[in-house]
Amino acid sequence: MLVKHLPRDSALNRELHGEGADWSVTDHLLAAAVDHLAAANWMFACVNSEEGDQPEAPTPVPRPQYRDEEGDAGELGEEEPGGAPQPSAAQDGRPPLSPSQLAHFFG
Repeated sequence: MLVKHLPRDSALNRELHGEGADWSVTDHLLAAAVDHLAAANWMFACVNSEEGDQPEAPTPVPRPQYRDEEGDAGELGEEEPGGAPQPSAAQDGRPPLSPSQLAHFFG
């Protein structure tokens, strides 16, 4: 019972969850909001720029890598060499959308 209610910054929580022990729900929501805002700004820039002047896609806010019961990486996706987990680009096998397709969808 005592182990279940240990503080978030305890040594046991840090050992079990790594950097994720420091992240609260608010931190995850803020990172998601920043990622979505960056993606929306990138889509706006893609739609309103010339074909040859396409900006680079934004990089997501690095999040802690969680481990499941067996010690494997959690459901966050593939981990990049920099340490930030990245979802796989073509999970459903479709090619990425072009700026004109995005404009048609949002327009």
